[in-house]
Amino acid sequence: MTERANNQLFDAYFTARDMREVFCDQGRVQAMLDFEAALARAEARVGLIPQTAVAPIEAACQAGLYDFSALGEAIATAGNSAIPLVKALGKQIAGNHAEAERYVHLGATSQDVMDSGLVLQLRKALELIESDLAQLGAILAAQAKRYAATPLAGRTWLQHATPVTLGMKIAGWLGAVTRSRQRLQELKPRLLVLQFGGASGTLAALGDQALPIAQALAEELHLALPDQPWHTQRDRLVEFGAVLGLIAGSLGKFGRDISLLMQTEAGEVFEPAAPGKGGSSTMPHKRNPVGAAVLIGAATRVPGLLSTLFSAMPQEHERSLGLWHAEWETLPEICCLVSGSLKQALLVAEGLEVDAERMARNLDLTQGLVLAEAVSIVLAQKVGRDTAHHLLEQCCKRAVAEHRHLRAVLGDEPQVTAQLSDAELDRLLDPAHYLGQAQTWVERALAEHFALTA
Repeated sequence: MTERANNQLFDAYFTARDMREVFCDQGRVQAMLDFEAALARAEARVGLIPQTAVAPIEAACQAGLYDFSALGEAIATAGNSAIPLVKALGKQIAGNHAEAERYVHLGATSQDVMDSGLVLQLRKALELIESDLAQLGAILAAQAKRYAATPLAGRTWLQHATPVTLGMKIAGWLGAVTRSRQRLQELKPRLLVLQFGGASGTLAALGDQALPIAQALAEELHLALPDQPWHTQRDRLVEFGAVLGLIAGSLGKFGRDISLLMQTEAGEVFEPAAPGKGGSSTMPHKRNPVGAAVLIGAATRVPGLLSTLFSAMPQEHERSLGLWHAEWETLPEICCLVSGSLKQALLVAEGLEVDAERMARNLDLTQGLVLAEAVSIVLAQKVGRDTAHHLLEQCCKRAVAEHRHLRAVLGDEPQVTAQLSDAELDRLLDPAHYLGQAQTWVERALAEHFALTA
């Protein structure tokens, strides 16, 4: 066997090694050969072919026996990967057992081999993604609980808003992970199904034995038997791609938040440090968010790939020209990008470095202005909403113009001190006392996470 050259310079950064192995040439070819071996076993079970043909076919269904470079060149002429592979399989069997060779691929079509092989690969991909998502969920749950009461500035339109907690922010990331795990569980029965329809989807070549063979084949591959072949009904694959797109986007949100919190001007939360990680070729002081870059990069690339899957859905009649072909590398690449994003997310989430003191200092950057709402809400109950809002607005403007803390300005305002005591003002301008339901949101995110993992 010979290996074709692969462009893998960036693979270690953007793709998980175990996912790349699922979709490498070896993985693709072996999945198709697994279909052919299972087909032989199923047809022997039903009595269509002799049992003696199964072992020689199975023995030849080992990817290491085939020249991937030769297969790749043959695909350029054949138009798909199954045609040259089945030919090579037949030759391999014929060299050892001429009788068995006549029973190879009986009743199947190229797309049966490729689509069912792809589903076998996607099952492995799903296992990897689900495992990483579960691990990420567990890490985020622990971090959300740890920082449930740690205040930091909420930010809307990239400006300081009212206080939130770091735990609440992490709980938002966790909730998205939990929902993605739920979606993957829900789609499995639709995705992990056999493709077996023969030339035009009727299985006419197998006569009355078609359905028993299809059922046996599904059992051999541990896949469900769908209501009918889906050669040009691609919603199963596109649904999976769409959920992967949601995962990529949610991880991108995680990466975006981390990168913003790591900015020099914020300096509140950091990716874990490591020798040589996030450095610059010229600036020794740099600590770049290299993990977050992968998360954001995948979230940027996957939608374009996903659009290809959606664009390829209106396939012609019983076999598509070009649209089916557009899927071949697209869905695997989405899987690989999401896998790389998940691996980086795990590293970032596990090793989060939090500067709670910096968070507290940043909360006070506006000298109390972020808590003007808290004062206004209480004051409104005493003097009316419009009056309170106008009064606080004037006090905020004065605080900015005079470079004074809002607490000092409010303490000098008779209309405020007539209604609120010093102790009340101190409490209202303490971020820890204006966190609303932040703790509740954390508890709910944790409950949903643990309900899924129970």
